[in-house]
Amino acid sequence: MRCKAGFAVVIAALALSSAPVRADAPVVAATGDHSRVLPLQGGRNFRDLGGYRSADGRSVKWRVLFRSGSMTGLTANDYAYLEKLGIRVVCDLRDNRERIAEPVQWPAAAAPQVLSSDYLLDQRAMLPAGPPVQWTAEAARASLAAQYPRLLAQFNGQYRRMFAELLAGHAPLAFNCSAGKDRTGIAAALLLTALGVPRATVIEDYLLTNQTLDTGSLAKSGAISQLPAPAIKAMLAADPSYIAAAFAVIDAHVDGADGYLRDELGLGAADIAHLRGLYLE
Repeated sequence: MRCKAGFAVVIAALALSSAPVRADAPVVAATGDHSRVLPLQGGRNFRDLGGYRSADGRSVKWRVLFRSGSMTGLTANDYAYLEKLGIRVVCDLRDNRERIAEPVQWPAAAAPQVLSSDYLLDQRAMLPAGPPVQWTAEAARASLAAQYPRLLAQFNGQYRRMFAELLAGHAPLAFNCSAGKDRTGIAAALLLTALGVPRATVIEDYLLTNQTLDTGSLAKSGAISQLPAPAIKAMLAADPSYIAAAFAVIDAHVDGADGYLRDELGLGAADIAHLRGLYLE
């Protein structure tokens, strides 16, 4: 057990906190003067949710809703760029240890309101059983897929808080975890779903992390290098089966996604209409 816990800490520290944005990554759904990945020197998977078309023909507004990994690497120029965007609120989904390990120092004059919760994420629940050297890609994917429904429940309060800020018009708003993949991926999926973006597009946004987060160097770093390469790849990936596991819970709810948003996140029909009025054009 101590061995497994040790690898959990190592993998959390490396996989969730060290990968920069790939400068050469192809970017989907960029239009006109807008780029999906923000042009930040120290950004990590910092992306704009704008431009995605909703089922009613409108589109998510650009430069209003953002998803990201840890913001610890932001430079003075990055902060200046984000100040121009006018980000008012940051929902930081990271746990206590992650926030201590990678602090974010917003300049006082332009600091948004940062909302976070005190908790410790049990990374061991995301890892396969057995000796780490025997982990397979299939076992790693199964463990992560099983974790996503638990993340939906564990972070319900933080997701509710994010929607409350959005309903109050406190935007531009950004939300992040460490890599911007799992907790953030679910948050983005819930938000885009509430805005009426089709499921296929929501999944496309989730999978974009595979293009915008450079994990190649992580496989050679420290203890994680001792793991089988297929298992490492599966752990660091945004795999369709992971987000599908979360959607399976949502779709199984009474009245499907509409019922889940209503009963689990407190978003009634009037709230959904208000959100769409605020963030679609």
